Amino acid sequence: MKKMILTLALGLLVVASTNAQNTKGDWYVGTGDVSNVAWTDWSIAPSLGYGVTDKLMVGFNLSQVDSTADLMIDLHARYFMTLGGHDVYAYASTEGLNTDNLSLGLGKMFTVHKGVYLDPKIVYNLADKTTNMMLGFGLKF
Repeated sequence: MKKMILTLALGLLVVASTNAQNTKGDWYVGTGDVSNVAWTDWSIAPSLGYGVTDKLMVGFNLSQVDSTADLMIDLHARYFMTLGGHDVYAYASTEGLNTDNLSLGLGKMFTVHKGVYLDPKIVYNLADKTTNMMLGFGLKF
């Protein structure tokens, strides 16, 4: 429990700056999680999302562990909101198409330069009962 509270407190520190999030009609092309992965284990796991409304983005990730494994499709959604004066998003995702393995989280998109973003988030996996800090990056157009 202490670990989870500390992780959530760290996540709130991550949202230290503000960026308005208007997503309607925007496309997001990026990566899945690139944190805590050895460079020898990196694989291509593209993520594609679309801003359905100004507050809601839905998308999917494609991933494959190796050439012998099946291709997995992970669905995710982000709901953008203001929390404590900061623009953040609530995150929900499924591993594969199985909703039994649901992950919930909180994150923030930081615009680095004209449509390039960093995407840190804290995610709690309900099935594994684990909390992880994740990092993605990509393009918004």
